[in-house]
Amino acid sequence: MKSLPYIPYGKQFIDEIDIDAVTEVLQSDWLTTGPKVSEFERAIADFVDAKYAVAVSSGTAALHCAMYALNIKEGDEVLLPPMTFAATANCIVFQKGTPVFIDVEPDTLLIDPGKVEEKITKKTKAIVAVDYAGQPCDYDRLRIIADKYGLALISDGCHALGAEYKKKKVGSLADMTVFSFHPVKHITTGEGGIVTTDNPEYEKRIKIFRNHGINMDSHQRNAKGDWFYEMIDLGYNYRITDIQCALGISQLKKLHRYLIQRRRVAKLYDQAFAKTEIIMPIFVKKDVVHAYHLYVVQIHKDLDRSKVFEMLRQNNIGVNVHYIPVHLHPYYRKKYNTATGMCPIAEDAFNHIISLPIFYELTDDNVKKISNCLMECIRIRKAK
Repeated sequence: MKSLPYIPYGKQFIDEIDIDAVTEVLQSDWLTTGPKVSEFERAIADFVDAKYAVAVSSGTAALHCAMYALNIKEGDEVLLPPMTFAATANCIVFQKGTPVFIDVEPDTLLIDPGKVEEKITKKTKAIVAVDYAGQPCDYDRLRIIADKYGLALISDGCHALGAEYKKKKVGSLADMTVFSFHPVKHITTGEGGIVTTDNPEYEKRIKIFRNHGINMDSHQRNAKGDWFYEMIDLGYNYRITDIQCALGISQLKKLHRYLIQRRRVAKLYDQAFAKTEIIMPIFVKKDVVHAYHLYVVQIHKDLDRSKVFEMLRQNNIGVNVHYIPVHLHPYYRKKYNTATGMCPIAEDAFNHIISLPIFYELTDDNVKKISNCLMECIRIRKAK
């Protein structure tokens, strides 16, 4: 096989318009906690059809803010799937709550609503649904369960900006939704995150929490011509800068075409693997519009995924694995006595999944080469 130039699994796209937007802020009076923050918040809220949005320094900070807004504390339990990045569980632990892992559906790797109720106890306070790879969870079923038991429903939509569930946008389906703007996501602010909600109390609590627990930021004090502020709770410095938000505003204007290209790439992969049972793309439900942060396939169980992975990397294809189930990480094993066998579907899937490159600038030719290289790697492994 002829090696390709290195292709990462994901990357940002920055153009001159983005650079000009950032340069304008660099030459302005406000580099942080200024007018671009609220402008970005309003733009995201309008895009996802939410009343409010609060921007913060990262997706992890946004998750932490959501747990704080719910007043998660020691003794509280929060349900979540293990097929996610560690931050989804960590944010619960930051608030001294206990993460309770719910296994996933075998075809979508999304949290299985049918397994949620059996884990609910008197200590349960919330459900966190993770829109894995960019596919929305079954929010109708999860909402019914949440309402039945008086639980909050949180959407970890870090993969799913621009996704839809039954013609409703991710960002408006849960009590709070969290997005990430890391460079591999659909749009980027370098680092950054946001929480969207229709609940004014959640918005108020998050704004205080991101600013050290202080009830008024410097931009608000400047607008009032006042100096007085009070710290009313213990918070963090989770503020985002105007520099980042200017980039986010510029990027958001191009999100539509970014999504079109990601879906185009996914369709090309689907077509490439349609006639083989050796490579199985993650199933996509009919009532959703997928955002394709990731394009994930499962390699047939008769093959050694690690060897296929190694061969692809040797051919400069920057495949990845998303994710090691969180409950298998040493920290969670030690602190919460989690173990292999707790979530068998997620654990089995982990042994066979590979994330293929998908990003805005990925060409049709490269998609074809990646697909052919994967098929050739598998042919060689089968021959051995």
